[in-house]
Amino acid sequence: MYVELRHLRTIRAIHQAGGLARAAEMLNMTQSALSHQVAGLEDQAGMELFVRRSKPMKLSSAGIRMLRAADRILPEIDAMEEEFRSLRSGKTGRLHIAIECHACFDWLFPVLELFRHAWPEIDVDIRAGLAFDALPALNREEVDLVISSNPVDLPGITYNPLFDYHPTFLASAANPLAQKAFIEAEDFRDQVLITYPVTRDKLDVFTELLTPAKVEPRAQRTAELTAVILMLVGSNRGVAVLPDWVLREVKSSADYVTRPLGPDTVTKRLFAATRSEDVAKPFMAHFLRLGRSEPVKLQRQ
Repeated sequence: MYVELRHLRTIRAIHQAGGLARAAEMLNMTQSALSHQVAGLEDQAGMELFVRRSKPMKLSSAGIRMLRAADRILPEIDAMEEEFRSLRSGKTGRLHIAIECHACFDWLFPVLELFRHAWPEIDVDIRAGLAFDALPALNREEVDLVISSNPVDLPGITYNPLFDYHPTFLASAANPLAQKAFIEAEDFRDQVLITYPVTRDKLDVFTELLTPAKVEPRAQRTAELTAVILMLVGSNRGVAVLPDWVLREVKSSADYVTRPLGPDTVTKRLFAATRSEDVAKPFMAHFLRLGRSEPVKLQRQ
């Protein structure tokens, strides 16, 4: 027996209307066409689906069995169609984010707070466990957006620029380097460098300064949290290089000094990597707009 969704809708409509004429109106078809459809369905079933002698029309036992199937299946189909309509319109979807930048949490959470109010139906998550294999995960569709300052040319991936920032040297006011106007690679030879626990190719101080100059710090110490790095630097346990948006609060503190890297000041750009076909989605476009505007406000504070 071959049953289509239109057959289930027909059974439901006739049961609700109590007759062919009203059911045809509900289904936006002629009564003749509806009669032929019912006859064809009964031929397939090999039995009557309606008791035609009754008014209003009643379902036979076979018709009742089909109605139960319609009541179970059609709501799921309707819900799926509504979900697809919402996906096409950009009202619902998924935004799972991977981060190659520990310090990005400082501006990302305010952005997501604004985003969730505008797009309450979007499934938002931060996939921290994928942070160091993020771009391959983006290609595999395990995540939908990667925050990175180190774009790698990959087919099907678009790097959407967010904002520029300055990796900035941070030291205790008691550190001898506090007397310098700017910091050079050689200045790190006698210093304990405190960084996030990531590979060197994801640390600006190495990619922009130390590795090109072939300079090693006296020692390297890692800390997961920005607050811990600030505490250690404030206690003169080492120095750090952090994005300028992280340092907005300590710049006015007498315990710290901030200095540019090099006489020309290092500038980096942060990107939001997405699959190319996702860039035009309305919720993705809105997130990118927030990701460009809100962090700049933090930088200016």
